[in-house]
Amino acid sequence: MTEPRVATSAADADRVVEILVGSFYSDPTWSWAFPDPGRRREQHALFWRAFVDGAMRYPWVWLDAEAAATSVWIPPGGSELSQEQEAAMTPLVQHLLGDDADRVLQAFDLFDENHPQQEPHYYLSLLGTDPAFRGRGLGLALLAANLSVIDAEGAPAYLEASNPANVALYERYGFTTVGQFTLPDDGPTVHTMWRAAVGS
Repeated sequence: MTEPRVATSAADADRVVEILVGSFYSDPTWSWAFPDPGRRREQHALFWRAFVDGAMRYPWVWLDAEAAATSVWIPPGGSELSQEQEAAMTPLVQHLLGDDADRVLQAFDLFDENHPQQEPHYYLSLLGTDPAFRGRGLGLALLAANLSVIDAEGAPAYLEASNPANVALYERYGFTTVGQFTLPDDGPTVHTMWRAAVGS
């Protein structure tokens, strides 16, 4: 079987965004953030593009062999967005959501407040599979391949489960729930999960 590969080109980045738009369309957290189903794909395309562009600064955006699943990681010491991208994020959300922007910006604060800072780690920002390929285990296989590299480095990993249904799946790969927070306006609950370094 062909191994997963690091996304490097503009075409790769386009494909990563395309996968994420399809994968997160019905996600509890990100459909709450973008509640208009008629506009969500267009909004998500611009929103995920910002995070993919930020992550592509590092060699840790991955595609599986079929370019059907993607994982977006931030390595230890890295950041999701550059300073310039961070400054552009609030105006982008305000442009995409208008009066609904404030609650999503509040959600960003909750993500930041709950992100552990005590130990350098790999951060799984996004993991998604093209809906046309769903059910074949491609996303989890990509996750396993990534974790084997992280394990070889002896590093821990962290993620947020934006869909509670995925908590048990991540537990199978060594993550444990360390906290949770609920998004504004009776929004969904996000679970924070940590995976200790191998041998620690």
